[in-house]
Amino acid sequence: MTITKEVTFVAKEETIEELKALLATMVETSRAEDGCLFYYIHQMIDRPTTFVVLESWRDEAALEGHKNSPHYLHYKANFEPFTADKSSWELQAI
Repeated sequence: MTITKEVTFVAKEETIEELKALLATMVETSRAEDGCLFYYIHQMIDRPTTFVVLESWRDEAALEGHKNSPHYLHYKANFEPFTADKSSWELQAI
C-alpha cells in the first residue's frame, strides 16, 4: 500500500537558512531510494519560516528503508535546534 505524508516544519526565525539547507540535503538522496515515488520540499512564500515536505513511498518497507538511511538519520539527529514546530500527517488519495 502506498504511503504519502506531509511533514511541516516551522523554523526558528534565526535559523531559517540552516533548516532550509538541512532539508535540502534530503531531496536528491531520498528520490534516489528504492520505493520513493516522489519527494518534494517547499518553502511558504508568505511564511518563510515554514517548510512543507510532500513524500510518497511504494509501501511500508520502502518508508522503513528511508527511515534507516544515512541521510535520514543525519537529518533526524540535527533538525531540532533549528525547528520551532513540526507536524506530520499521513494522506490518502481520493
